[in-house]
Amino acid sequence: MDISLPFVDERTAFVTGASRGVGRGIATALGAAGWTVWVSARSGLAAGSTSHLPGSVEETARAVTAAGGRGIGVVCDHRDDEQIRAVARRIEAESGALHLLVNNAWAGYERLNAGEYAEWTARFWEQPLELWDAMFDGGVRTHYVTSAICAPLLRRTAGSAIVTVSMEVGARHDPAQGVAYSVAKAADDRLAAAMAAQLAADGTASVAVYPGLVRTEGVMQFAEHLDLSGSQSPEGVGRVIAALAVDPRLMSLTGQALHIADLAERYGIDVTG
Repeated sequence: MDISLPFVDERTAFVTGASRGVGRGIATALGAAGWTVWVSARSGLAAGSTSHLPGSVEETARAVTAAGGRGIGVVCDHRDDEQIRAVARRIEAESGALHLLVNNAWAGYERLNAGEYAEWTARFWEQPLELWDAMFDGGVRTHYVTSAICAPLLRRTAGSAIVTVSMEVGARHDPAQGVAYSVAKAADDRLAAAMAAQLAADGTASVAVYPGLVRTEGVMQFAEHLDLSGSQSPEGVGRVIAALAVDPRLMSLTGQALHIADLAERYGIDVTG
């Protein structure tokens, strides 16, 4: 049974890669808890979409507002450092504070979402080198750069946090997963832990989180190949992040890689619906 999440007053979050999927679920759940949520992605109504999958930053921002928060959508390519700096300046000027950064932007699934299922499961010497670049330039590096740019703003507020969306394959390699994917997620885990060590004195937490199989738009393209029993919804993952962000014991978790399923049990949240 779900617990009632605390409704927070004047808290501000920045969720990257939030036009669809897990990012949209996290942003919407934060909105339901009363947050102001800045959402970024490359896909926008005017800018156009980077995928055949539905979703835009404007639509997510509206969903945040409809849920009870305040959504602000910004088109941003997180591979462009200046675009990230521009968003951070807007957050500082318009919101005045930042309590939560969710590193979710991830270009590593682009080729898979475009239908390259056989390529995703191929051996590393058979995969295009572009797959590695997408996961590191459009994934790990974006998390590092966004964290570095936002850190001065986060450090001003005690109880702030950086949550980096990772996967369990970073902790223990799954032979069914690709080499580039495994290494990139391990890098995200180490990034979260290393940042935690330097942010601790300011009372800012840094954790990585491991969702399970999440029923995103991209995943559902391949539903016939997957066992979806016990799978998580994007909104369910989001409710867990919303609870984690206001956990009074958050600093006891800093530096760790945390399973969404374990956190859901901790907070009494159903992540399947």
